[in-house]
Amino acid sequence: MSTVTQPRLHHLALTVTDLESSVQWYGEVFGVHPVLDVPHKGGVGRILADADHQLMIALHRHDTNDGGLCRETTTGLDHAGFAVGTRDDLTQWQDHLEAHGVVRADTADKPLTQSPIVDEPYASVLVFRDQDNIQLELFAPTVQ
Repeated sequence: MSTVTQPRLHHLALTVTDLESSVQWYGEVFGVHPVLDVPHKGGVGRILADADHQLMIALHRHDTNDGGLCRETTTGLDHAGFAVGTRDDLTQWQDHLEAHGVVRADTADKPLTQSPIVDEPYASVLVFRDQDNIQLELFAPTVQ
C-alpha cells in the first residue's frame, strides 16, 4: 500500500445568487477580501482570502442559476464547518454575526439566521446561514 501526503482544505467554493452581495457579506463576516476573479464558461468565480491566505472562499456566479435557495437535503453541500478555539469564541461570534444581519432564532432554518450554541459531546456548535441559505457551522472543541 502506498503512502500519500494528507491533503488539507485549500478553499471552499460556493455558488451564490448575487455575487456582489455575497462578496460583501462573506468579506464582513469572515474578514476575507477579493484577490482574484476567475472567469469560467457561463459565469465567474471570485476568490476571497484573508491576509495570509489561510482561509480562502471562492464565490461563483453562474448565468444558468435559477435563483433558488440552497438545501442541504439534496445531493451536494450539506454544510461547511469552521473551527474556533473556545466556546467563548462562539459567544463572540453570535454578536459578530448579529452585527452582520444574521438574526438569532430557535433554529437556523432560514437565510441569515443563527441557532443557539449547542453543547455536544464532541464540540460546542453554532449553526448559521448565509443569504442563499447555505448552512455554515462554527465548532469549538470540548475541553477534556
